[in-house]
Amino acid sequence: MSGDDQTWVPEACILPSVQQPLRVAEFDDLFATALLAQQRLSPTELRWRLDPGAETTVRDLTGRESSCCSFFTFTITGDTDALRLDVQVPAAHVDVLDALAQWAAAKMTA
Repeated sequence: MSGDDQTWVPEACILPSVQQPLRVAEFDDLFATALLAQQRLSPTELRWRLDPGAETTVRDLTGRESSCCSFFTFTITGDTDALRLDVQVPAAHVDVLDALAQWAAAKMTA
């Protein structure tokens, strides 16, 4: 996929191309407003700490993302001071997770 913010969207994604910029914008907003920290747990797993007030948005967004990019596994865990979102991919999609982590970090610090 072309475009600076959409480079992480894999070719395997079945979301119609016309809807992809909208989904990217939703992730942009989530990262800019709710992402507190991220940690790479392994080559295939990433952990985000998010503002707990974003739980409804996180559940909705990850549910929709799972339906178009079925290789993602999202695990949401509540915490006392943050919402934890673990993102896992199969080894064949590590490059997608790498790009997603870079993109989230850039939006978090922007």
